[in-house]
Amino acid sequence: MIKKTQIIITLLFLFIVSNNIDSNAQSNLSGDFQVKGFHLDLRIQVMTPQALRDFAKELSGFGINTLIVEWEASYPYQKHAVISNNLAYTRNDITSFIEYCNALNIEVIPLQQCFGHVEYILRNQRYSKLREDRKEISQICPMEVEADSLLFSDLFADISSLHTSKYIHIGGDETYLLGKCDKCSQKAEKEGKSKLFVDYMKMMCNLVIKEGKIPIMWADILLKHPEAADELPKQTIFIDWNYGWKSNYFGDIKALQNKGLVFWGSPSIRSHPDNWYITEWEKHFNNQRDFIPYAREAGYKGIIMTSWSTTGLYGFTWDTNYEVLDMKQIRNTYPLSGFRILVSSYAHAIKNKEPLDVKSYIIKYASDRFGFTNTESEKFWQTFITQQELIKDGFPVKSGSINDLLSETENIKNTLYALSPQKNKMEFEHFRLMIDLREFYLKYQELKSVYNSPIFSRDMAKKMLPQFEQLIKQSKKLDKRFYNLNKEFLYKSEIEQQNEFRMMDLLNIYKRVVRISK
Repeated sequence: MIKKTQIIITLLFLFIVSNNIDSNAQSNLSGDFQVKGFHLDLRIQVMTPQALRDFAKELSGFGINTLIVEWEASYPYQKHAVISNNLAYTRNDITSFIEYCNALNIEVIPLQQCFGHVEYILRNQRYSKLREDRKEISQICPMEVEADSLLFSDLFADISSLHTSKYIHIGGDETYLLGKCDKCSQKAEKEGKSKLFVDYMKMMCNLVIKEGKIPIMWADILLKHPEAADELPKQTIFIDWNYGWKSNYFGDIKALQNKGLVFWGSPSIRSHPDNWYITEWEKHFNNQRDFIPYAREAGYKGIIMTSWSTTGLYGFTWDTNYEVLDMKQIRNTYPLSGFRILVSSYAHAIKNKEPLDVKSYIIKYASDRFGFTNTESEKFWQTFITQQELIKDGFPVKSGSINDLLSETENIKNTLYALSPQKNKMEFEHFRLMIDLREFYLKYQELKSVYNSPIFSRDMAKKMLPQFEQLIKQSKKLDKRFYNLNKEFLYKSEIEQQNEFRMMDLLNIYKRVVRISK
């Protein structure tokens, strides 16, 4: 009887284990990401509190459960208030937003850069001794161990106090100055760049762990210099960002996975060379089509869509001894307000096992979102393809001159203006404004090419003045349209700064031409 009972218990146990194995296997086969996230870049184009909430609500509707927020200087630091800029949120803004997201089942993960991309910290004289280089102030010197530890211990504790997430993203990407100063150079030569990088990031990870959080970091530098990877805390999460290149672009990911390192993946909807006048639409759609299935197959536990407002490179106005008087970002992209279609396609791509069918998705989006007929939807899709064919870092691919580019841009513009959306008309206006900005840019480049040519003279300057004045008049109209489309999305001062940045080169040359023509 006892033996029979033992057999029954054993069979039940095997049945339960078998079911668990089948369940786990099915879960793995489904390729569903545990973390379905979006990265919000607030280095520039700082969104209003209401816009943040509206965006989070839409993400929740799309099935997104994680939001990585790169607050940078828009964060209201407590002990280090000098870091916060004129558009910084209040601490109540932050906590109420996190509470709102929590109610939507969205986890808000703060991104606090601690190594590279810290110009917004190092521009302040208080932290100047931590610079890896006196003039190139993008990077912390990892050999200033005590001072670095004290600073980031404070910053991590600060953001931990307001964020309920179990994670803190500590950055760590694009540390181009690694090993530049004398101290760092000596260590890199003696122990290797990997050891230099890992020792510092290990210290940062441990500060995060001390706060009861799990550290996340970008994977590019560790993939380039993986020798000391084993020394990083085992709970650290690594994000492989891939914006359209081949897998293992930075290094051998599988080798690090075999060591037990956990990876998330990260495509992008705004990245180089996108700017005010160029969006590589097809590249971003294809990035989702190709990389998301790869991330599933590679066993990545999470996926985070990045969306960059700028390159993270800056131009500076210096005083004596490289004291920073002003800092301006290099390359601004069109605001996130104009890219709902890419956010929507991303949500679709992570819900479905099959790779994104770009054409079918755009055509369906046009029909569902704007009420277009099949013919109109097809025309809408074609505008994305045509734009991509014209672009290669801002220069023609198939065309031979700016005139050719202008002609093709006019064709796209005519198509967009001929389409009549039945709903969500404001969203559609972003597409029209973007192509108008492209046209404006090309007209200006055409005029600028004459200004920089051997035929330019004082007599020529007089003839060119009306053309410059016409462009300035056109730009003011574009400014108003940009304001009307974004007045609830961005702060007014941010809109003004973006318009000013877009006009800067044109106005500078115009003033010279006015003087030369006299």
